[in-house]
Amino acid sequence: MLIPKSHPRATSLHTREKLVRGYKEGLVVEEGLLAHGRGEMFDYLIGEKTSKPSQNAIKAAARALLKAKLPVISVNGNFAALCAREIVQLAKTTGAKIEVNLFYSSEKRKKTIARVLKKKGAKEILGIDPKFSRRIPRLDSARRVVDKRGIFSADVVLVPLEDGDRTIALKKFGKKVITFDLNPLSRTAQAADITIVDNVIRGMQILITTCKKLKRRGLQKKIKFDNKKSLSEAILAMKNNLGRMAHA
Repeated sequence: MLIPKSHPRATSLHTREKLVRGYKEGLVVEEGLLAHGRGEMFDYLIGEKTSKPSQNAIKAAARALLKAKLPVISVNGNFAALCAREIVQLAKTTGAKIEVNLFYSSEKRKKTIARVLKKKGAKEILGIDPKFSRRIPRLDSARRVVDKRGIFSADVVLVPLEDGDRTIALKKFGKKVITFDLNPLSRTAQAADITIVDNVIRGMQILITTCKKLKRRGLQKKIKFDNKKSLSEAILAMKNNLGRMAHA
């Protein structure tokens, strides 16, 4: 059966292909493939579309990135494999720095990710040169090592596909944290300042568009955003979708 490209299933298959390709190229580790499978299940629960709560979270995220003094986009293997072009576009639109930061860290994988991002137009990639390394306090994983010019000094950090420990540590370190997380009950989602409960490919495209619109219109208008309320709305939307699936 030929599946139209606009069909949700086609999107899921395309995403899996990108991750498998990323694994073969050395960007993604096996654990990253497992994490994506878990996230894909939650994407089904939200109907494989960007909900109203997520649209509001994206607006809040766009404003926070544009108002930041030093915004940084944190990039791991999955994020690079799925959204390399979008990462570079968002950085150019917001003036954010790009920093490679890995849980399963190796110099080879960092350089592979940096090379892919530069092919998409990135001029500078942080997190590669060890002479700029600093450590986030109260964090034990390899992700505690960050770049002095980037995450260490940032006021706002976008950390898609993040682990809960580092989100909490970044918050304690005084950073405003924005994340993409399809699981609204995860520690990352609960601890972040702004959680976008959406597929990162879909959400990043909307985030870039929203940032461009806000830049044109200006940032005078404040956006009211309550992350706990947004997560509750996302959970309710999942319950409603699950109920519709059960009675379909």
